[in-house]
Amino acid sequence: MTSTSAQRASTGPALSEVVDGVAGKVTVTGQLTPQGADLLRGTVEGLRRLGHSTVVVDLAALEVDGAVGVDALHDLTTSLATAGTRLLLQHVPAELRPGS
Repeated sequence: MTSTSAQRASTGPALSEVVDGVAGKVTVTGQLTPQGADLLRGTVEGLRRLGHSTVVVDLAALEVDGAVGVDALHDLTTSLATAGTRLLLQHVPAELRPGS
């Protein structure tokens, strides 16, 4: 897998990903917009299809665009769990933490 970028949907930097297909890890930078959430979902689903039972997503450089980030990550976590895959989030921004 290679790095990809979503189209710019707002004033912040577009979402980009660095994907480690061997380790099953995605490092995300930029703004999590609806388009970026779709990009991330596709990447994580691709890693799942490659056989990763756990997919790690590093959110250290993520900027959150409203509730879309919370909803997208919740939906992704739920759909992966249903498929038997664990989504492990690292460096979760405060806006995405439960109770925020």
